[in-house]
Amino acid sequence: MPNLRRNFIFILAWTLFWTLMVLVAIQDFQRNEHSPDLWKPILWEGSSALVATLMVLLQLRFSRSHEHLLGSPLRWFAREALWLPLWWLVFTPLAFGIRHAVYALAGDTYRHDPWPQLFLYESMKISIFVGLFTAVRFGIKSYQALVEAQLRAQQAIALQQQAQLQRLAQQMQPHFLFNSLNTISSLMHVDVEKADATLMQLAGVLRTTLSLGEAIEAPLQAELDIARGYAGVMAERFAGRVEIAWRIDEALLAQPLPVMSLQPLLENVFRHTVEKRRGMTHIEVSAQRESDKLVLRVDDDGHLDDSPGDAGKGCGIGLSNLRARLAALHGPRASLSLAARDGGGVRAELRLPCAS
Repeated sequence: MPNLRRNFIFILAWTLFWTLMVLVAIQDFQRNEHSPDLWKPILWEGSSALVATLMVLLQLRFSRSHEHLLGSPLRWFAREALWLPLWWLVFTPLAFGIRHAVYALAGDTYRHDPWPQLFLYESMKISIFVGLFTAVRFGIKSYQALVEAQLRAQQAIALQQQAQLQRLAQQMQPHFLFNSLNTISSLMHVDVEKADATLMQLAGVLRTTLSLGEAIEAPLQAELDIARGYAGVMAERFAGRVEIAWRIDEALLAQPLPVMSLQPLLENVFRHTVEKRRGMTHIEVSAQRESDKLVLRVDDDGHLDDSPGDAGKGCGIGLSNLRARLAALHGPRASLSLAARDGGGVRAELRLPCAS
């Protein structure tokens, strides 16, 4: 709770308390005295309210230095109890002195019990009042400390999660670069010009990834740029063996998704389908909105290998990394699946919340 709001609530509660005390005093005065001089009960409680307010402000001002003792209630209350003698010595002379002065100005005399009895009685009342006030303060301060500790813990968790996401996202870049350089290395032995052209394509992809910096998420447009660049690199390596169709809803190009989330899906097809086939592989990349979800699919006409650790399980570095980032960002609201398509082929499907 912001300090301004917290102070406003405290001031409002304090004002309502003393307003209630004044109203009760007026009611008692009318019932017992039958006098029109309502200024008298207002003066009695008003003087008490004024002096109590000054004392409370003073106590609050000088009690801030031991707020660290809230975790040790006995020590905190012991420090607060040191204010009681000051209340006994100051409150009664000031409050009753104001009443005597106002009565004298009005040409009247304020009467009360003898001073020793008055001091004893008022000190008992003040002790109860200060005790209740201190207990309420302790409850409010303890609650505030608990809320602040929870906020700090949540912030720490969020920062830790952000660091984990950045680490996972950064892990993808060397993995992607390693695979791409292997492709270029293979091409250099058979076609230097094609290797050079592929290297230029890779440079464009790296420029796109570097422009994202340490971002955790990127718009779909940036992910498509990276995926198309990667597909261009791989298409050079597997010339005549791959054909890619892109079916993208352009209304979704600004939608955020985890950095380097489309490229691993394409890489999975190249590693487990294109590399193992001599014939043509048809790939379709699509992005569409279904209800409140962004659905990203990569379909191919290969087959799903159910061998442990292979593509059927989706346990490669790229896919396992992407699953970890999806879980950290969206929990159960996001999913990544790899399954056989009806009629043949494999579908990798990424679903995540779609921003309005």
